[in-house]
Amino acid sequence: MTDLTTPLSAEIRKSLRAGMSVTLSGTVYTARDAAHARLYSMIQNGEPLPFEIKASGIYYAGPCPDMPGRVINSCGPTTSSRMNAYAPALYDMGLHFVVGKGPVSQSVRDAIVRRNAVYFAAVGGAGALIASHITAVENIAFEDLGAEAIRRLHFERVPLIVAIDSQGNCVYDR
Repeated sequence: MTDLTTPLSAEIRKSLRAGMSVTLSGTVYTARDAAHARLYSMIQNGEPLPFEIKASGIYYAGPCPDMPGRVINSCGPTTSSRMNAYAPALYDMGLHFVVGKGPVSQSVRDAIVRRNAVYFAAVGGAGALIASHITAVENIAFEDLGAEAIRRLHFERVPLIVAIDSQGNCVYDR
């Protein structure tokens, strides 16, 4: 297992291969469908985004409502294909990686290769496990979206699989 820490350098991203098991530590932002639609609209209107997208990573997740005494409640991955319409624009702005589950469109795969990015897969149904590896949470934007608000998370060795590497190799093709 390879331990990774954000931000992920170009050299690190190029070294990852589809099917590798990794752990990821560092800053990651949550964003699902509704947040992606707003981010995309902001890009189209030339508005500044609520966080620096360049060299960042997005976790396709909408955490369950907070529970007292916990940093975060269950926080499992969302189906990545739901972001197909928006992801290429974010990669083209410098997004380095996403974490989600399931296959994505060819246009997303092309953007990953074009931008030397990576798509990590998290195990669906493992939201409680992933939550135990999140050590800090901060609301960043779109709080009116509830679970779909953008949050800044701190991952601590979250177990993932490289689903699509920067060369376009994909575990879902196997």
